[in-house]
Amino acid sequence: MNSKTLRTGLSLVLLAMTLAGCASYSGLNTEGVSLEAKTLKAGQSLSGVTLSPAAWPKSDWWKSLGDPQLDGLIREALHDSPDMQIADARAHQASAAAYAADAERMPTLDASAGVSRSRLARDQDPNGQGDAYSTVRNISANFNYNFDLWGGQRDAWEAALGQARAAEVDQQAAQLTLAADVARAYSDLGQAHIVHDLASEDLKRTRQMLDLSQRRLSSGIDSQYQFQQTESLQASSEASLIDAEKRLQSAKIALAVLLGKGPDRGNEIARPKILQASAVALPSVLPAELLGRRPDLVAARWRVEAASKNIDAGKTRFYPNLNLSAAAGAESLLGDAMFGSASRFFNIAPTISVPIFDGGRLRADLDARDADYDLAVAQYNKSLVKALGDVSDTINQLRDIGRQIGAQQHATDIAQQSYDTVVQRYGSGIGNYLDVLSIEQQLLQAQRQLASLNAEQIDLSIQLMQALGGGFQGDTLTAANPTPATQHN
Repeated sequence: MNSKTLRTGLSLVLLAMTLAGCASYSGLNTEGVSLEAKTLKAGQSLSGVTLSPAAWPKSDWWKSLGDPQLDGLIREALHDSPDMQIADARAHQASAAAYAADAERMPTLDASAGVSRSRLARDQDPNGQGDAYSTVRNISANFNYNFDLWGGQRDAWEAALGQARAAEVDQQAAQLTLAADVARAYSDLGQAHIVHDLASEDLKRTRQMLDLSQRRLSSGIDSQYQFQQTESLQASSEASLIDAEKRLQSAKIALAVLLGKGPDRGNEIARPKILQASAVALPSVLPAELLGRRPDLVAARWRVEAASKNIDAGKTRFYPNLNLSAAAGAESLLGDAMFGSASRFFNIAPTISVPIFDGGRLRADLDARDADYDLAVAQYNKSLVKALGDVSDTINQLRDIGRQIGAQQHATDIAQQSYDTVVQRYGSGIGNYLDVLSIEQQLLQAQRQLASLNAEQIDLSIQLMQALGGGFQGDTLTAANPTPATQHN
């Protein structure tokens, strides 16, 4: 290349860079600022709670609930549930998009070869005969490369890679959600069995009362009206038992759906054991490490990073761009030397492009990317606030529900003793029917309330494990970007 050609090329580059000022992104900025966990106060809400480094849940946290059957059901759900298939497919989509963005950075080289046979019409034939035939052979290679002068293609790849990592974390978030849903549905099934037992026991009691009422009626102690009230009470108990059977079947079907199986799968599940509630304790480093323990927070942070890289990629479109294309090959008629000097060809075409006027398209695109970043930051902030709220609310409910259960157990024991006494007196002909009726209803209500509180305690234990991240460890994914950008400039 001679000096004159070099000077011409440099002049074109300088001219392009000067004209680049015609398309500008000045005045376009982001507004999103990420919250820091330490600025969210939770000391008063969590005061008095036991702190322990061992309070972080393990990856198989559901084993602490004490029922081996639950472990098998969760593993079955993680393997067969359509929810996990959806999460896997989305992660695959994001991974493929990152692979495609990386491929865009690479040069392309294509090769082609062909043979064409043609006959000219009379008006196309220079000789005017219309009987000219020709056979053309060709072979060529084409090369193209976009010089990523400003790193825009790399930024686009890193943005896609960030989205892929977020989708990978979403997979683990889906696993946590599914495991928690199965555990809660399993607890609901156990509760449905208990409610069914209470309804059966209540029906047994009302039948006993009806038998006693029948004898008192025969002895002239009770009236027909009192006997009919007892009959009505028994009918109500039968209706309650039917409702309990209906709810039990619904609980089985709901669990089968979470397992990704047909409704009959629920009938194969043995009655759950009484699950064990977790001890009320929090990790001593909460909330600092919660950022890396909650998969939804980690995914939100990756999306903030990806949106930041998208902005960087968008800004490079305002700058000059250099592209190089080249082609080489041979083309000849039949009979000529295919690779002779007369048949060979090549071309090299470096191209400089610069945006001058586009009607505001580039600014609109960058403005949209700024808005995407602000949205990603807002969603991260929302996830962080919700995470601390989930932990605080759950731990406070767990802290008090134990006392509720103790008080309700005492009330139930008293109601049972009262019922036993009044039925004995009623059977001896000296008790009051209204006392029997009232205390029987109190006993039923107390038993149902106690069962409900026990189920709620188990449910809150599961929610706490989920709120603390369910044993998720995001260190390997977030090592390169430990904290999201607080503001993109």
